[in-house]
Amino acid sequence: MDEKEEDKSEESKKNHISYYKSLSKVIANIQEEKKIEGDPTVKTHLNSRIEAMEEDKKRIRKMFPDITDKEWNDDSS
Repeated sequence: MDEKEEDKSEESKKNHISYYKSLSKVIANIQEEKKIEGDPTVKTHLNSRIEAMEEDKKRIRKMFPDITDKEWNDDSS
């Protein structure tokens, strides 16, 4: 299977930073949802979603290793 070459342009970088930040917000929302959820099956599903998003965040950070932690976590954008 051929792997697609990753787009590391400035525009792609900006888009990936925005996406990374949105994933962080979604993860925070799901963690809050888990606190009030009583059904263990639903909690397991929510954990799986968080794990998948964390993996995507790792993939994005590997694409742009020159970006600082401050840039990844800055909420001003």
